[in-house]
Amino acid sequence: MFFESRARLKPLAALCRRMATSLDAGIDLRRVVKREAQAQAPAAQQRVMRAAFEAVKVGHSLGDAIEESGPFFPELFRELVNVGEETGQLAEVFRHLAEHYERQLALRREFLTAISWPLTQLAAAIGTIGLLIWILRWIADTRGGEAMDVLGWGLVGERGAAIYFGVVAAVACTAAVLFEASRRGAPWVAPLVRFAYWLPVIGGALTTLALARMAWSMSLTLDTGMPLNKALPLGFRASGDPFHLIHSRRVVARITNGSDIHEAMSDTGAFPNDFLDAVQVGEQSGRLPEQMTLLSRQYEQRAEAALAVLTKMAGFGVWMLVATFIVVLIFRIFNAYLGAIYDNLP
Repeated sequence: MFFESRARLKPLAALCRRMATSLDAGIDLRRVVKREAQAQAPAAQQRVMRAAFEAVKVGHSLGDAIEESGPFFPELFRELVNVGEETGQLAEVFRHLAEHYERQLALRREFLTAISWPLTQLAAAIGTIGLLIWILRWIADTRGGEAMDVLGWGLVGERGAAIYFGVVAAVACTAAVLFEASRRGAPWVAPLVRFAYWLPVIGGALTTLALARMAWSMSLTLDTGMPLNKALPLGFRASGDPFHLIHSRRVVARITNGSDIHEAMSDTGAFPNDFLDAVQVGEQSGRLPEQMTLLSRQYEQRAEAALAVLTKMAGFGVWMLVATFIVVLIFRIFNAYLGAIYDNLP
């Protein structure tokens, strides 16, 4: 599952937007899918859309054709395409999906833009230390002395620099694997994600972002007329939040047994009061999809504030790491020169 191709967020958002625009204009579905099969897009997405066109051309539904692509497209995308065809609202579904993925893309861009400078400084600090590990050995060899161990780990010279950069590369690869596994919803990374929700400040920000995604995905699924026992679990899964996902079956079971949605959610103890109040108002007024849309907009504003908190925390963490590198380096150099002075005292 981990090495299977998955749709990337930016081309996926563009695909949904183009599909919505074309279908709104009344263009035949087969022609639209054929155009997408020939459009400029990542190779994997082109292959999937070509296969989809071949299936649609011989009479299969787009939903069935998309299902044949396996997990390439997100579950929310696959489910809503099926519902859109069944209800005749395919253009509207693609428009909502485009808005959904464009919001996610905008939040990601804001985070990456804010964190790019601290990460650049971290990379510069890591590179400087690696260069010192190598160059101090070279200086020692030319002067006939002993090379300074700047980190105190026994890493000196070319071999030390190679080991150092190898460790850095391993840490970076591990972080990349964890991020990708979290993005794909790998079960083995869920405990780590749930642990992050218990961290001070960071946990609250992550919870806000997850609830914003959940409110929006629930508004999407409920607005299409999808049955409640399918719409709610899909909304939970689309949030990408394992902390709340573990309550999905319990909530659905309670609703199946006759409980109201807000009561079933309240019993989990995992949702804030304002979220539950909005669900209750939507149920009592018979306008739950509209209420979830309104709630998603409110949480979108909170999500921007939560993202700012995460950005500051990430930036602070990077700054602390850079500062630690610099302080360790200063102390190691100071101790080395102090030792050399004591050695030369009469």
